[in-house]
Amino acid sequence: MLKLSKKTDYGLIAVKHLATHGAEGSCSATDIAELYGISTPLMAKVLQKLSKGGLVTARHGSSGGYQLARDASQITALEVINAIDGPLSITSCITHRGRCFQTSTCTVREPLRRVNESILQVLGTVTISQMNEEPGEALLVELRT
Repeated sequence: MLKLSKKTDYGLIAVKHLATHGAEGSCSATDIAELYGISTPLMAKVLQKLSKGGLVTARHGSSGGYQLARDASQITALEVINAIDGPLSITSCITHRGRCFQTSTCTVREPLRRVNESILQVLGTVTISQMNEEPGEALLVELRT
């Protein structure tokens, strides 16, 4: 089953929160964690990964906290996923880790690679600002047939 980790879920929540409340200044890990019922140490770790990934900036001190490093329209869901969990792949044969013992007889490797590429393309298209829009206000992605 293709499923994002809880840390990635929390990363998307945090980035969306910062996009929504960015005009108000910085937000602390504690503020975000308490608002969404997430453990503060876990939220702090998630925000640190987002900071290392260049998606948020951290300010220290009494008026410190986190802010988006770029405008929400310039940050994609895929960037958040990669910052938290690393590259997304639906199956291990899609990665560059080498070939499995079924490579010579596998009939699904190429179709799964195309599915994986499609998922990455969609996630790379959806921005945090789009995730902030009200339902029905805009189409996140347009699926082509």
